[in-house]
Amino acid sequence: MNSDLFAADSAYEPLAARLRPQTLDDYIGQEQVIGPGTPLRRSLEAGHLHSLIFWGPPGVGKTTLARLLANYVDAAFITLSAVLAGVKEIREAVVKAQQYRAHGRKTVLFIDEVHRFNKSQQDAFLPYVEDGTFIFVGATTENPSFELNNALLSRAQVLVLKRLEAEQLLQLLQRALQRLEPVPEVTPEALQLLAVAADGDGRRVLNMLELGLQLANHAPLTEPIVKELLGNHARRFDKGGDVFYDQISALHKSVRGSDPDAALYWLVRMLDGGCDPLYVARRVVRMASEDIGNADPRALSICTAAWDVQERLGSPEGELALAQAVVYLACAPKSNAVYSAYKQMRALVASGPSYEVPVHLRNAPTKLMKSLDYGAEYRYAHDEPDAYAAGENYFPPELKDTRLYQPVPRGLESKIAEKLAWLRQLDQQSPQQRYPAGDGS
Repeated sequence: MNSDLFAADSAYEPLAARLRPQTLDDYIGQEQVIGPGTPLRRSLEAGHLHSLIFWGPPGVGKTTLARLLANYVDAAFITLSAVLAGVKEIREAVVKAQQYRAHGRKTVLFIDEVHRFNKSQQDAFLPYVEDGTFIFVGATTENPSFELNNALLSRAQVLVLKRLEAEQLLQLLQRALQRLEPVPEVTPEALQLLAVAADGDGRRVLNMLELGLQLANHAPLTEPIVKELLGNHARRFDKGGDVFYDQISALHKSVRGSDPDAALYWLVRMLDGGCDPLYVARRVVRMASEDIGNADPRALSICTAAWDVQERLGSPEGELALAQAVVYLACAPKSNAVYSAYKQMRALVASGPSYEVPVHLRNAPTKLMKSLDYGAEYRYAHDEPDAYAAGENYFPPELKDTRLYQPVPRGLESKIAEKLAWLRQLDQQSPQQRYPAGDGS
């Protein structure tokens, strides 16, 4: 099917919609899902199709693939958008599918953005999937493990669709040009720039091609025209979605792995995609405590200062301060000793009883409290040799031997470890022991 880009009757249908492939052979990408020899392809060739969940980023062909699968098995195709549909639309779709079934025809019910349906709406499909009223195919950009009911997941196979590579987007562009009448002239440089700018999104690359050809107005589409079209386009960045968390995870792991260049890459990717710099600042502060800790306490100060710069000055000064902080964290000595000790102590407190504060650690602001020996025998550390009350213990008796903080032999924590070892030696040698051996639990 050829299409005239400038025809009046095509003005309201985007080029991407008009040029949808009509057969699986025309479908570009996702060879790991639908390519020769894959389980889905073998199932189709045997005349079978089962319920599926397509999980992938926008513009990778989820809707198109669902239509092609329905055509392949000669099934009716009903589509609903979870953004717009409610109980009424779901019931109408079920009635249509039942009518098709009564006439001996299968139905594929395609739900776009299926993760937007709530639990009860998702449950509404289960009996009709079970009795074969329709073959359920859902599409989602969100992780199905978090967004879809286990009951629905157990009845459908999850297939992961990947972002399209630049070569596949170029193939998509060239195929689109061949189907337009007259065939537009587009320079190779312009095509390459479109493929890179689309960032793995097939729908986006076709939409940009359409806008570019309209901007060129029958003249050749060249690289300068594409640059004018793109302007300061933002790359795909799904705020709050999987891409978001994947990238912040990559930034964190690059810092933890002491790779300043990779850390900078992921920082810039997030900022380039439109991520709020203040969100990055908060996460960077966490990295300072979680992965550097007392191995280099300056890291936390540098990160909070970068956060302050971002709040006070905004971009680009704030982003440069964040870059400085991220590089510092990546190059700093690493320790998760504080983080580990904190997690262990939270678990210990959560699993044990609420022990009372030992009497010697309690304040005694009133006569009654003093009469009850609150604060009695408390040893003021500054009055002791080296400002340390050797043999004292600040835990409840039941926890007197608890030792969770284990400094690592890196950075400042190596010195901290030496000091703690010396203090514990003083404790062992002191004739004054708060809890004699055998006390406690």
